[in-house]
Amino acid sequence: MDVSAAAAIGAGIACLGMGGAGIGLGNIFGSYLSGALRNPSAADGQFGRLIFGFAVTEALGIFSLLIALLLVFK
Repeated sequence: MDVSAAAAIGAGIACLGMGGAGIGLGNIFGSYLSGALRNPSAADGQFGRLIFGFAVTEALGIFSLLIALLLVFK
């Protein structure tokens, strides 16, 4: 197997992390919306946790994109 082919396969596998980050964001916002509709008075208290979860999940997606780009352009 050629080294460039292996790098392309590795980059494709690394991009799966971006899909996982998208699924995670959907779960985070869906759970927040469900909880906010059930108990609107507690929604403001959970907004900070929502933003923190969004930031961590998005960072993991960006890290997987970075790894994929490093594999492609190395």
